[in-house]
Amino acid sequence: MNKLTPNDFASNLPVKWCPGCGDFAILTSVKKAMAEIGLPHEKYVVVSGIGCSSRFPYYVNTYGYHTIHGRAIPIATGVKLSNPDLMVFVVTGDGDAMSIGGNHLMHGIRRNIGLKVLMFNNRIYALTKGQASPTTQKGSKTKTTPAGNNDYSFNPIALAVSLGSPFVARSMDSDLNSTSSIIVEASKNEGFAFVEIIQKCVVFTDKEFDIFKNPETKDEVSLKIENGKPMIFGKNKNKAVVIEKSGPKIVEFDPTNPPSNLTVYDSSDINMARIVSSLTPPDFPLPFGIFLKVEKKSYENMYYEEANKDIDGIDVLLGENSYEIN
Repeated sequence: MNKLTPNDFASNLPVKWCPGCGDFAILTSVKKAMAEIGLPHEKYVVVSGIGCSSRFPYYVNTYGYHTIHGRAIPIATGVKLSNPDLMVFVVTGDGDAMSIGGNHLMHGIRRNIGLKVLMFNNRIYALTKGQASPTTQKGSKTKTTPAGNNDYSFNPIALAVSLGSPFVARSMDSDLNSTSSIIVEASKNEGFAFVEIIQKCVVFTDKEFDIFKNPETKDEVSLKIENGKPMIFGKNKNKAVVIEKSGPKIVEFDPTNPPSNLTVYDSSDINMARIVSSLTPPDFPLPFGIFLKVEKKSYENMYYEEANKDIDGIDVLLGENSYEIN
């Protein structure tokens, strides 16, 4: 088979998102990642719920399933259990995943189903015209909170880390290379992978994330975390997040002579991931990158191992759908 390119994963259907929507950039990143992963079209399945992001299956040249609100993960679980050889992506939004689908997200992580969940977070219910979602920031004015949102918002990354997802990452819609590379890394992980992708909604949250994209401000308010590297940030690379017994703090230093005792990020350390995933502005920069990457046997692998065991001398097989797990 000839190596596929990102264009090979484009469908022939018109893409119906608002001009300028962050979903366009994410679509480009996903097609780029699919080409790099290197599987043929028929080995991918994209399952979505309801929302602007959930139109995604129509726009990629793979198998796909546009399901109902909040139910993408249980349906994708059935797909993955039926054929563990498939690379199953779940495309969802902050409302779809964190509200009506929150229970399924929790148990998908608990079971460690080998799904790759891409949660597009624009901090609003966009398709249904601007209601506050579980990630809408406190004080934000929306159609349902005209005087300002009084709810505390979810931190999706901290939630996924705390629930035990073996792969957790955050990226930005406009950072195509980082998003595609994170998706590729997520595909290599055996179990559940949760990737939050911050994305703008041009109608309701058009300016929401400008501070993280503006060249004049982004280096001061965002932190790129990389395994094996200190957590340095700032326009002049003169600040770092360090973790001490008392907790995280920011230190400043001479960038020409950085201290030797800066905290080095370890993506296999769940305690470090818990601390760093909880960092939010204005007290700390918002972290981007891979927070957690650990090995944990997936539910489907354990399922087929158990199903194919000999029980009291009787060979238990699943017929033509039996899988040998190596």
